[in-house]
Amino acid sequence: MKLGEIIAKSREEKNISQKELAGMLSAEGIQVTNQAVSKWENGSTLPNAVQFLALCKTLNITDIYGTFIGKKQKTPFDTLNAVGKKKAEEYIDLLHRSGLYTDEQPIPKIIPLRTLPLYHISVSAGTGQFLDSDHYDMIEVDEKVPVSANFGVRISGDSMEPQYIDGQIVWVQQQQTIQSGEIGIFLYNGDAYCKKFESNAGGSSLISLNKAYEPIQITEMDELRVFGKVVG
Repeated sequence: MKLGEIIAKSREEKNISQKELAGMLSAEGIQVTNQAVSKWENGSTLPNAVQFLALCKTLNITDIYGTFIGKKQKTPFDTLNAVGKKKAEEYIDLLHRSGLYTDEQPIPKIIPLRTLPLYHISVSAGTGQFLDSDHYDMIEVDEKVPVSANFGVRISGDSMEPQYIDGQIVWVQQQQTIQSGEIGIFLYNGDAYCKKFESNAGGSSLISLNKAYEPIQITEMDELRVFGKVVG
């Protein structure tokens, strides 16, 4: 049988009209008309490779070689009797269920981007600057930014080196309290700082990671407000 005759026979066996087949191909992204299907079937034209493969998929022609060439390619499976084929199928099923021998690539998990405010004015790791809550840009962040983060600020200065460097963005979970030993963003006497908070029997202080800077001792006369905890 010629290619067109095989297409027509497969279509008719499935009780599909030429117009319906054209519609099914269009659903697969192959834009053709029923006139094009008619020309394939009567041999006036031939489908290209992409159209041909889409035809086989749509008509559920799995043995392409055997259907169109006339011979089925022999495989080791074909040399088995009915009992052997059944055992082979059972073993293949076990291999698939183990998950160790499939050729399928894992589908990457797509995490949608989210937007967080990044404040224009940097928190000073050295001299202190006020965090202006009215001036910021909304920027897209990916999964590298912790989900607990509510906003970002840039570091200014070197007092939090080597962990945080000048110009680096740190991501902050907004909260009003912080535990001793945690790094946070603070408003101290009108200036914003990124420091480690320490509290013990001797009092509370804001600590720089750079040993060149002395701790800032907090007294009862000082104004201290917590903007949040640095989480990334």
